[in-house]
Amino acid sequence: MAEETGTVETLEFQSEARQLLQLMIHSIYSNKDIFLRELVSNASDALDKLRLETYRDKDLRAETDNLHIEILLDADARTLTVRDNGIGMSRDDVVNLIGTIAKSGTADFLRKLKESKESAGQDLIGQFGVGFYSSFMVADKVTLVTRRAGDGEGVRWESTGEGTYTIESLADAPQGTSVTLHLKPADDEDHLYDYTSPWKVREIVKRYSDFITWPVQMAKEGDEEGLETVNSMKALWARSKDEVSDEEYHEFYKHISHDWTDPLETVRMQAEGTFEYQALLFLPSRAPVDLFMRDAKRGVQLYVKRVFIMDDCEALMPNYLRFVKGVVDAADLSLNVSREILQQDRQIRAIRRRLEKKILSTVKTMMTEEAEKYATFWSEFGRAVKEGLIDDPENREQILEISSFDSTHHAEKPTSLRDYVSRMKEGQEHIYYLTGDSRTVIENSPHLEAFRAKGYEVLILTDPVDEMWTESASGFDGKTFQSVAKGEVDLGDETSDEKKAEYEDLLKWMSATLTDTVKEVRLSSRLTTSPSCIVGDAGDLTPTLEKMYRAMGQELPPVKRVLELNPEHALVTGLRKAFAEHPEDASLAETAELLHGMALLAEGGELKDPSRFLGLVADRAAKAL
Repeated sequence: MAEETGTVETLEFQSEARQLLQLMIHSIYSNKDIFLRELVSNASDALDKLRLETYRDKDLRAETDNLHIEILLDADARTLTVRDNGIGMSRDDVVNLIGTIAKSGTADFLRKLKESKESAGQDLIGQFGVGFYSSFMVADKVTLVTRRAGDGEGVRWESTGEGTYTIESLADAPQGTSVTLHLKPADDEDHLYDYTSPWKVREIVKRYSDFITWPVQMAKEGDEEGLETVNSMKALWARSKDEVSDEEYHEFYKHISHDWTDPLETVRMQAEGTFEYQALLFLPSRAPVDLFMRDAKRGVQLYVKRVFIMDDCEALMPNYLRFVKGVVDAADLSLNVSREILQQDRQIRAIRRRLEKKILSTVKTMMTEEAEKYATFWSEFGRAVKEGLIDDPENREQILEISSFDSTHHAEKPTSLRDYVSRMKEGQEHIYYLTGDSRTVIENSPHLEAFRAKGYEVLILTDPVDEMWTESASGFDGKTFQSVAKGEVDLGDETSDEKKAEYEDLLKWMSATLTDTVKEVRLSSRLTTSPSCIVGDAGDLTPTLEKMYRAMGQELPPVKRVLELNPEHALVTGLRKAFAEHPEDASLAETAELLHGMALLAEGGELKDPSRFLGLVADRAAKAL
């Protein structure tokens, strides 16, 4: 028994942690066996961290002989203990890691959890790395004893999972962490097995933790004193492909990602020559909750000659592929390498380029050979991948090749650019697109009218990142990108010189009247049914992009755009006629203002003075009665 040195303190769980514990106690997951996978996984991480810490800090007073994980069973006391002699935890570590869930977004996730117990429960545990809490599915009390390597005293933590936990200092706790579960009675109907049964525990370890690189030891059958190792300890990435089953790959993925679903795709790589490395990468089957959070972890695990170096090695994976999980084991790096050194390392940069190309080519193969799998990948990660069109000019063509976009060609099925180009009309030079807040807004936009009437396909781009990459990507397969809301459009309908002459005076007058809000007023060849629309000049920022820059605190001069009029619309022809007959009529300026306001609203824009606009509309409606 470890000796107590301080008073027992009772503390409350953070409210999200308390809710999560209750959900665990009332079991959100039918397969309760995975509690042991989580505890063994945590123990393995603790051993990895100790070995790394002793490489980096030669003065650390730590025991490093016989590093292992031990599982102790006591059928009489109905306890199961998972013990490691790894890095251990300080009192603050225990409170921060176990008393609370520090990650933002947990509360929102808990709300979703209540709507869909089974699937969301798995999501939650995986997303927030709270595998320790799964102990409460099978135990009605959990006791944790730990001492951080190099610290003088340890800590005991205990809880029944009902809102509070106790914590106290211990004088002589061994280095590392032991977690003792006081097990609930076995209940086959509730899939709650007898976890003091050695054969059951061995079966779970073999299924979920066979690849852990540390020995997982248990008492030998019929010999309580002797211990035997029950896992193979073979690093999966170092074994030949035909030696490893899909199930083993899937379990390894769950171990490193804390995701509870199988990966979508497994990618293996081996390089020999100038620099040697092995990589085992996974494309998840769903996006993590924090994919777009600023402080989300990203990157893969880095090993050197099978020695764990770091989690989340950002230098090995570009930001737009931050969802890729896996392991890279390099043969020629120093064990003492730091994150800062990695950013500059020529070898790491070369490995990263190869990993990146391999992931993109894997997705390309998926796109051509496994359409359903690709559709899942793109719906989960497409928005992140498109960031690469801005951040990674070197691979832009390959990223465009594997991208999909909604388009006017099909109401539901996205298109690749390769397919778009194959459907282009004879003589068509541009890939046409329109950005906006939603498909509905874009489909109702006046900018599409002439394109739709003439059968030109237009890409429908609704992600915020689309506003950015379309500014930097020049084209695809020799065809340039062209916004249907920018520049002058040539669809073979040149306005006749006679029509231009007819409207010349009106356009000059309107340009002067609306000079505070528009750059120019001109006739349009893109409208068939609407009276007006607003377009940008070729180099102008889109309104959404302008808004985004201002929200980021960037000072921008006001961006004036062009008002285009449909010379065939009754309102426009009526205005031209009225202006020709009574140019001094004050109400004509109000009509010009209405045409501008209507064009703004049609594209989903914001009016500068909505109440004035509504007043003008109400006034005109009253006069028409």
